[in-house]
Amino acid sequence: KEKMTTLQLTGLTLRVKNLEEQLEFYRDLLGFSVIGTEGNKTNLTLGQQHFTLTLVHEPSALLRPKSTLGLYHFALLLPNRPALAGIIRRLLEARYPGFQGASDHGVSEAFYLSDPEGNGIELYRDRAKQDWPSQNGKLAMVSEALDIENLLQEAPQAATLDENTTFGHLHLHVADLDEAEAFYKPLGMSVTQGDYPGARFLAADGYHHHIGTNLWA
Repeated sequence: KEKMTTLQLTGLTLRVKNLEEQLEFYRDLLGFSVIGTEGNKTNLTLGQQHFTLTLVHEPSALLRPKSTLGLYHFALLLPNRPALAGIIRRLLEARYPGFQGASDHGVSEAFYLSDPEGNGIELYRDRAKQDWPSQNGKLAMVSEALDIENLLQEAPQAATLDENTTFGHLHLHVADLDEAEAFYKPLGMSVTQGDYPGARFLAADGYHHHIGTNLWA
């Protein structure tokens, strides 16, 4: 059986003000491993090294004001439902204060949080592609309430991020949806959903989205 080739996001760099506090979150709570340092850069990854998270330490950096253009969130894709439930249980048991919400998007189940410096993160798992919702032959993602109690039944024990977690997608606050689309289309992406209120989603290979853009800021 021929394996479908898919786009793989392999790296993300964040400028951080307090490196130790960020390491306590990404390394100690989520389960990343430090794989190297170079100057003010610290590189982290998970077990299978599908992607690298680089923290650039700049103590004088200003935190970005909320609701400004730039990163909305980066999304970590868990390989299955029990893996998502395990890391959510770990965050809940740790009483992590940065939770921002949870949604059932039809294509996925997702939790939203921020790191200690306010960078948005989505932790999610995908449903099988044949179960993705559609309308008139087009993808129709939604935002509905997530049954968290049902999800947590998948993992009676807390766990760090599964070693097969990947960098699933990137979502950005932009000034103009058309301009953002015009930038990403030449990179081989196409619009997968363009009728979501205030947002537009693009992907390279039939995925629901590798890039999300929105006007919500």
